[in-house]
Amino acid sequence: MSDLDKNRYAPLLKEKMSPESYLKLTALDNLKLFEFVGEYVELCQPDSVYMCDDSDEDAEYLRNTALELKEEKKLAKEGHTIHYDGFFDQGRAPGATKNLVPKDRVARMPGLQPLEREEGLAEVLGILKGIMKGKQAVVKLSCEGPTHSPFSVACAQISDSFYVCHSEELLYRRGYEHFKSMEDKDKFFRFVHSAGKLDENGNSVDLDKRRIYQDLEDYIVFSANNQYAGNSVGLKKHSMRLAINLSGREGWLCEHMFVMSILDDKRGRKTHFCGAFPSACGKTSTAMLPGEKIIGDDIAYFRNINGEFRAVNVENGIFGIIKDVNAEDDPLIFKTLMTPGKEIIFSNVLTGPDNQPYWLGMGVDIPKEGWNFSGPWHEGKTDAKGNPISFAHSNARYTLRLWYLENIDAAYEDKNGVNVQGIIYGGRDSDTSVPIEEAPDWKSGILVKACTLESETTSATIGKEGVLAPQPMANLDFISYPIGDYIANNIRFVQGIKKAPRIYTVNYFLKGKDGEFLTSKLAKKVWLHWAERRIHGEANAHRAPLGFIPVYEDLREMFREYLEEDFSREVYDELFKFRVDPWIAKIHRAIRFYERMAPDCPEEYFNVWHSLAHKLEMLKGKYGPSIAPGAYSE
Repeated sequence: MSDLDKNRYAPLLKEKMSPESYLKLTALDNLKLFEFVGEYVELCQPDSVYMCDDSDEDAEYLRNTALELKEEKKLAKEGHTIHYDGFFDQGRAPGATKNLVPKDRVARMPGLQPLEREEGLAEVLGILKGIMKGKQAVVKLSCEGPTHSPFSVACAQISDSFYVCHSEELLYRRGYEHFKSMEDKDKFFRFVHSAGKLDENGNSVDLDKRRIYQDLEDYIVFSANNQYAGNSVGLKKHSMRLAINLSGREGWLCEHMFVMSILDDKRGRKTHFCGAFPSACGKTSTAMLPGEKIIGDDIAYFRNINGEFRAVNVENGIFGIIKDVNAEDDPLIFKTLMTPGKEIIFSNVLTGPDNQPYWLGMGVDIPKEGWNFSGPWHEGKTDAKGNPISFAHSNARYTLRLWYLENIDAAYEDKNGVNVQGIIYGGRDSDTSVPIEEAPDWKSGILVKACTLESETTSATIGKEGVLAPQPMANLDFISYPIGDYIANNIRFVQGIKKAPRIYTVNYFLKGKDGEFLTSKLAKKVWLHWAERRIHGEANAHRAPLGFIPVYEDLREMFREYLEEDFSREVYDELFKFRVDPWIAKIHRAIRFYERMAPDCPEEYFNVWHSLAHKLEMLKGKYGPSIAPGAYSE
């Protein structure tokens, strides 16, 4: 008899698990994992428990059971399935999402959804009590980042949703064998999820008891009464909050960034960039630029490996917004989604009479009837308040394995990550930031570029359109320790790095006097290749008040090379002039934001921002409301 067989949870687990599942669990010889499973089986009370290993047979069991339980349904193309969340469960639930922290830390985290830990635990554990009755629970082990690497974070989830477990099978690397060989058996993230009581359509009913609580002290997430993957797949944004918190304690970084490779075919060169963009600011379209390579589209871990700034994609798949994915704007993803034989989960789109998926902005004719998140759907259908019900949700998603993409870079499997040479922060405004600018140095890039990042609200946001909202580091929704400490960790990280990446800001959304965008969607390819050439000392630049901007002659040549377009001096001057008044207003908004949200920021940071505002006021007196490219001198 092993020591685990003597554990107090052993009789319960032997009762709930088949001999095969129990043996899989005990074979790991991990007391913390064993007691995690036992504790939450005892609390949640599922009828039975299935333990997954890394076998294809267990992956097949998850897929088939999700279909048998009607959590997913087969679509016309082989390998494609559809999942529907409830009518009011199709996006992140900020009001129900809390970070559980000690009482003395609550006041240091204004606006970061803090909740006193003991209070939050008592509430959510009460909600979870008996919540899995009548269901089978699944224990699935995964790994964030490549397995057996310096970046690896082991994860264990228990859930009563086979859709959730199937999603994790597509999105993350299998982790059973990783658990077997872990040196520190106590160090892993834990997740407890239940969809709760279900209606006749298999959707969560008790949305008033929907909770997503992250215990940042014990690195465990509790998610109850929801199915939308952004709330239920623990390894997605919940794990990101845990990792941000852990990285702050240990001195590495977890960022809301893509990882990609910019290719210079003429020189046979590949340069790795990472980029952080708020929603609707061009993150996916940048990571998926034609002619370049993608390593990851959402979350990156950064570590100092032998003095190099190295990054991995945390994930093994994509949980992407499907709206506006079409053959013209996103040809690579669209082609993948249309290909039979690939295992893809669609969610909250229309299933047409032909059993094919249809979504907003797909670029094809849409059937007049079918089935969607509201049940049977027909054109003109309204909700209980008389509002039209769209055929597909604006936050509808697709879930697929990353290596399905034709433009995947094999480096995404490198256990030591890739050496990052450029960091991009992308915002969205129509009248302030230039299309691309290089920061003078790392610290300035963080404080002046990343910390002042903003994004204009769009028609996809409830409320007034065109309002500038603070988006520091494009990570505000997921920062899980005091913002001042988070900024300091970013600045401090490059200590010991032989060559810190250059920091760039981009803005694809400048408009002319007629209200139209000044460049095409693909102009971003030129901006990124200019940054790539700067890194290798092959592009010139003008000094600007906040950094360095391209010279006209370089861009004119690059527009011809990459886009076969003419690029006029008139457009260049309009794009790259420094707009003094909007920048003064932007810095003052940032100061007010940090006074409110991060009052414990070091005085040094506030001095930088106040000094910059003063400098810009002086420049206004010298140059007027705008500074032409090349006209500025210090």
